[in-house]
Amino acid sequence: MNTFTKQYEIAKNNAKQYMKNGQISAYLQSLVEMNKYKKLMVTVIAN
Repeated sequence: MNTFTKQYEIAKNNAKQYMKNGQISAYLQSLVEMNKYKKLMVTVIAN
């Protein structure tokens, strides 16, 4: 669970940085990655 949280935060920071730089496709990829980790965290909590 702790590693998912760290990876989620890293993806979140990357997304912010990509948006500042105007890299839209990389930003969207980071959002997808954030969504993946968020789903994993919910799954771990549910079990």
